[in-house]
Amino acid sequence: MKFIQQYKNLSKEIYVLFFGRVVTSMGSLIWPLLTLILKNKLGYNATTIATITMAMSILQFPMLLLGGKLADTMNRKKIIVCCDMVTVISYIICGLLPLSGYSIALFYLAGVFATIEGPSYDALVADLSDSESREKAYSLQYLGMNLGLVLSPTIAGFLFENYLGLAFIITGIATFSSTLLIILFVKQLRVEKKKVSKYEEKRENEHVFKILWERRPILIYALVAGFGGLVYAQFNYLLPLNMETLYGAKGAAIFGMLTSTNALVVIIATPIITTFAGRIIDVRKILIGESLIILGLFGYRFVQGIMPLYFVLMVIFTVGEVFNTLGNQPYMTRRMPSTHWGRVNSFIYTVSGAFSAWGNILIGKIVDNSGYDRAWLAVGAFGVATIVLAVTLNIMDKKQFYLLYEKKEGKVEG
Repeated sequence: MKFIQQYKNLSKEIYVLFFGRVVTSMGSLIWPLLTLILKNKLGYNATTIATITMAMSILQFPMLLLGGKLADTMNRKKIIVCCDMVTVISYIICGLLPLSGYSIALFYLAGVFATIEGPSYDALVADLSDSESREKAYSLQYLGMNLGLVLSPTIAGFLFENYLGLAFIITGIATFSSTLLIILFVKQLRVEKKKVSKYEEKRENEHVFKILWERRPILIYALVAGFGGLVYAQFNYLLPLNMETLYGAKGAAIFGMLTSTNALVVIIATPIITTFAGRIIDVRKILIGESLIILGLFGYRFVQGIMPLYFVLMVIFTVGEVFNTLGNQPYMTRRMPSTHWGRVNSFIYTVSGAFSAWGNILIGKIVDNSGYDRAWLAVGAFGVATIVLAVTLNIMDKKQFYLLYEKKEGKVEG
């Protein structure tokens, strides 16, 4: 029971956002299969898919920065609701149109508005929790997202061949349902903080890059997010392409089962890791998480065609994802002024997205020219770079943000 009790005494709005995450994720039937839609339904090769992904990512970068600026200057709830309504309309139109390049463009438009709201959503969770409860608040949101994802990718895999339009419509309805929850029940937009650390104190009218330059470990953190994001992106890019090559159209169903396994392990592991790893500071969680993600994902190079081992590696990958998420989400908000959370979040997302898009282009070219074995080797090389950067971050972080370690060395909340 203590795994559940740890989520007690959070603000009511945190629970509303949790249920919203569950509903949205239950209907997220398209994103996990987007690579397969472009490959199997529209006939694009790996390089073309990566080029499309990169082009859309480039369009999203200024929207991320806009989203961060809006999150720090406007009502965060209104931003979330307005962006959600655009995504809902886009998803439903996609479901009603015959599948084509136009419907994919419309789907990416929905993704752009989801991107704009991202910094507001993350900052709102931080506003509704204090430093000591923040990891549990983010942990609950992450748990909610994955509760909804347990069945949705598998259902999407079965709808993939003949009922893809229905999957788009379900995604739109689910997003609207979660938006309605936020409209009706999120009334309070921040809670009174029991304790505000020196690093979170407001600094009005100061440029975000001035503060980033003062707190340089955050720049290393951005590089960790970049290289780590590049590696993690292969879960939804190289892995489904590999499954499609090995198993044809059935690869969508197999990949859907792997994604559902990922969500199921998250549900089991998140409360356990949140409880027992609470003594590990967030930056060390990031190092542990990135290492396990790389081990789990790179392992697919060695198990081609051995299906039971796909699921073993997915468990390793997912445990790493849980550690990484529990470290990443509170990390920045404990080290930056609350007046800049939205903009710094958007900066980190932009770096991660840029690396992921460029990485997909590179991995796609390697697949087309040299095959999957060389592509997985490249993933492993980027993984090594990520671990080196994460070790560097741990060293620099302790020197710069020593107050977070002073309170109780070895008992610092992550």
